[in-house]
Amino acid sequence: MTRHYRIHTGEKPFSCTICGKGFVCNSSLGKHRRAHTGEKPYSCTTCGKMFAYNSDLLMHLKTHTGEKPYHCKICGKMFGYSSSLFKHMRMHTGEKPYHCKTCGKVFGYSSSLLKHMRMHTGVKQYHCKTCGKSFSRDSMLAEHIRTHTGEKPYGCKTCGKMFNSRTHLLCHMKTHAKRCTINTRLLAQ
Repeated sequence: MTRHYRIHTGEKPFSCTICGKGFVCNSSLGKHRRAHTGEKPYSCTTCGKMFAYNSDLLMHLKTHTGEKPYHCKICGKMFGYSSSLFKHMRMHTGEKPYHCKTCGKVFGYSSSLLKHMRMHTGVKQYHCKTCGKSFSRDSMLAEHIRTHTGEKPYGCKTCGKMFNSRTHLLCHMKTHAKRCTINTRLLAQ
C-alpha cells in the first residue's frame, strides 16, 4: 500500500548514490544500479546477447522474429514497440526532454543523458581485461580493445587504408579532402 501511495505523492525515498536518481521502491533502485555496474543477467537464447533488464531482452527478441507492427509516418521506419516509435519521432521533431543539471546540455534520450553524466561524475565502469584501463562508455572500451587485437574494421574507400576506429578514419579522410582542394587549385591556375 505504501509503495503504491508513493506513486501518487511523487515521493522517491530510494536514491542512487552515483547519479542521484530517485525511486519509489528499493527493488527499482537495485535494477537501476545495473546501468552503472554494467551487470547484464538476462541473455538471448538465440544469439547470446546480454541485457540488464528483462524488458530489454523481450524487446530484443523481436529482432529475431522480425515482428515490427509500428511504423513512422514520416520516414517509414518500422518498430517492434510503440515506445520505440515514440522515441524515434524525437529525431524528426528535434525534441530533447532530458537536461543535464550540471552543464545544461540537452538530450533526446535518457540513455544519452546517462552516458553524458559519466563525464561529470568520472565513473568509468568498463574495464579492459588485457591492461586494466577503464572507460566511461562501452563503445570506447570496444575501440580500445582493438589496440590489443590489431583489428581494423574501418576502411578508407579512397585508398584502402584500414583503421581501428571511425574517428581515425574520419581524420584520415580529411587528408584526401585537402589533396582534392590542392589539386583543384592547381588545375585552376
